[in-house]
Amino acid sequence: MDPERLPCCGPAFAELFDEREAQHDLELYRAGGPSAAARQLISALTEAGVQDAELIDIGAGVGAVFNGLLAAGAARALDVDYSAAFIEVAREESARRGYADRVEFRFGDFVQLAPEIQAADVVTLDRVICCYPNVRALIGLSASRARRLYGLVAPVDRWWTRAGAAVVNRLMWLTRRRMRFYVHRSSLVDGLLASAGFAPITRQRAGFWEVVAYRRTE
Repeated sequence: MDPERLPCCGPAFAELFDEREAQHDLELYRAGGPSAAARQLISALTEAGVQDAELIDIGAGVGAVFNGLLAAGAARALDVDYSAAFIEVAREESARRGYADRVEFRFGDFVQLAPEIQAADVVTLDRVICCYPNVRALIGLSASRARRLYGLVAPVDRWWTRAGAAVVNRLMWLTRRRMRFYVHRSSLVDGLLASAGFAPITRQRAGFWEVVAYRRTE
């Protein structure tokens, strides 16, 4: 089936990103801080300038990226996530850090919610496009909501990551899980963002992940 015709995110998403997974990720975050890739993304966007910025963090998980950017001087954040379990732990953690009145939470698929969401200075997607089949819609709509900066973390576009994704997807199929893992071509991602008026300003590696920050050029 054409990935662009597959729905997101539904029961398949909830199966994987459940309460147990959310609590596990929260414990890791509190013990060791953001992942290496998230730290690189926070640093790149902070260097590009986030003082007093408004953020949209799509699929924010426990909130590592938006918490980091709020600490760096951003004003407000909107967390849009299809996992109710992760929204709850992100809400808990942002309140614990003193950001309760600076973060708004929306449950649902960003692509479906996009018409209701106002533009922000910065949009981030940390390890999100690898879980989303219709990358054209996700990037196109999310880029349209970014006034100035756009940051993402995605699997490195290499033959071995695509081979690994095939193995992971086979295991998911064998265990009757409906989620699939995607390694989208970096040329496609860059092209979609170029069409939306963005050019990369930093590109880094963090193991399996590529971290890219883009700036609007129009």
